[in-house]
Amino acid sequence: MARVVIDPVTRIEGHLRIETEVNGGRVTDAWSSGTMFRGIELILRGRDPREAWIWAQRICGVCTTVHALASVRAVENALGIDIPDNARLVRNIIAGAQNVQDHVIHFYHLHALDWVDVTLALKADPAKTSQLAQSISEWPKSSATYFKGVQDRVKALVASRQLSLFSSGDWGHPAYQLPPEANLLAVAHYIEALDMQRDFIRIHAVLGGKNPHLQTYLVGGMSTAIDGNEPEAVINPERITLFNELAARAKTFVQQVYVPDVLAVASFYKEWFGYGEGLGNFMAYGDFPSGSINDPSDFFFPRGVILGRDLATVHPVDPGKIAEYVTHSWYEYSVGDQASRRPAEGETSPKYSGPKPPYLVLDTDAKYSWLKSPRYDDKPMEVGPLARTLVAYASGDAQVKKSVDAVLAKFNAPPTVLFSTLGRIAARAIEADIMVEKLPEWIAQLDDNMAHGDVRIHNGDKWDPESWPKSCAGFGLEEAPRGSLGHWVEIENKKIVNYQCIVPSTWNAGPRDAHGQRGAYEAALLNTPIADPERPLEVLRTVHSFDPCLACAVHVVDGKGRSYGREAEAVPDSEGTTSLPADSAALYKAAVQGGL
Repeated sequence: MARVVIDPVTRIEGHLRIETEVNGGRVTDAWSSGTMFRGIELILRGRDPREAWIWAQRICGVCTTVHALASVRAVENALGIDIPDNARLVRNIIAGAQNVQDHVIHFYHLHALDWVDVTLALKADPAKTSQLAQSISEWPKSSATYFKGVQDRVKALVASRQLSLFSSGDWGHPAYQLPPEANLLAVAHYIEALDMQRDFIRIHAVLGGKNPHLQTYLVGGMSTAIDGNEPEAVINPERITLFNELAARAKTFVQQVYVPDVLAVASFYKEWFGYGEGLGNFMAYGDFPSGSINDPSDFFFPRGVILGRDLATVHPVDPGKIAEYVTHSWYEYSVGDQASRRPAEGETSPKYSGPKPPYLVLDTDAKYSWLKSPRYDDKPMEVGPLARTLVAYASGDAQVKKSVDAVLAKFNAPPTVLFSTLGRIAARAIEADIMVEKLPEWIAQLDDNMAHGDVRIHNGDKWDPESWPKSCAGFGLEEAPRGSLGHWVEIENKKIVNYQCIVPSTWNAGPRDAHGQRGAYEAALLNTPIADPERPLEVLRTVHSFDPCLACAVHVVDGKGRSYGREAEAVPDSEGTTSLPADSAALYKAAVQGGL
């Protein structure tokens, strides 16, 4: 028996440690550990609820806008605020664009190198690569001359010995199975995807003022001016034309490059439809409302829960059944660490008890992660594109069913093969394909509203805090690219008194709970084959298939303990810098005793 450790897991956002036990060339047990302290909820205490989204959005610079949207929804839910139709459409377009860009980045720039051996691209015949490219797609960049140029660029990198991101791969690993020509094709599209995603996300720069961290959200709507007769307005006929052009280019890339590449790579790794299955429980909050956010029956992505791999039944989602354990997490609950707490009553009380860096040994029988363990009805859940696709498929969504069945037909496989590492990859491609078809519809609706004189984009009826109740609470649910995201807020005397987030990577990457139930990563890694324990590439394939975002799941606080909250009187430190209030300082001190 061997203990195989990957720390840090790279090509993700944040800091993740994966430990596995390997027996007979296969993973027999696994542990997922987030190695940063979570502190964003503490930062939000004492603040004006209307500015919560600004701070919450800084949870991550990759997911960018998703936390802003969940945050404004939570505050709007607490205060009973509805938003105008134009605000709904702008939010849908922003979130939809994030979905497409994120999936393209994941496949090419975060995950492709688990399947693609860049060094073999140097041995490819560009003419044969051209034939391969033209056999799977109508993408115009497919000539032998084009691929020869890409190959020459890679050779120049090798000759310079400045390989950058290509310098630390597991090149030559026996688990790589693509022929040289497929590797050259993938490397070429890896480079093209850099340009595609940079161009496409200009939608965010226009609608949000910048990217990442868009600046135009408001509780009650958006601050994005819309006026068909005003050239200076952010949304005008010229900008509608730009949005349509960007969406059209993204659609071409997704349908002629991304989707064909996923299918081509999968055809060489069919056995991976049998690895990475995991929990068999899937949850999706649903998203992209056609009307009110309070009517999930009208969502573009449907809401539901699938239990025990049963695609015949989709259960409704009851947010009241969501809770978190800290039994194996470096936190403590006032009710004891064997109990769970609903996020509306959640606590963020760090208590570090693990080893000092570099974490050579984790006591996995005790607490071993900064991630909590979310559960739905006391069951672990997988969230993300696969969960959304399965819920939509099992719900009978015609568009999703058509796309999924087309993929399954190419491999002559039943729907159960989607419960796998390759299933997650395929689900992302399917979702991106569906989303690039939907974006023009929202853009057209926005254009139509503007043409008919409907330029209302913010509801300011309850903007004045004097109109608020003395105390209230609410939650905002969203389907971020990586999965089900929820923010919970409690407001009292016009200030935030408690704020909790449960993010997709907390659902998927969390440790065991009080009942010993594994999280999604830990369960999915079981039975993974390991050809070389010194280079556990196969472990990375399954972990990366979830697209981890540990910056979302765990957050750092200032190394000097400086507070950005307003919940108590500040205390100056020895350098005259304002530090944490006395009660929070005690928690912070406990958190860093291990040297973090």
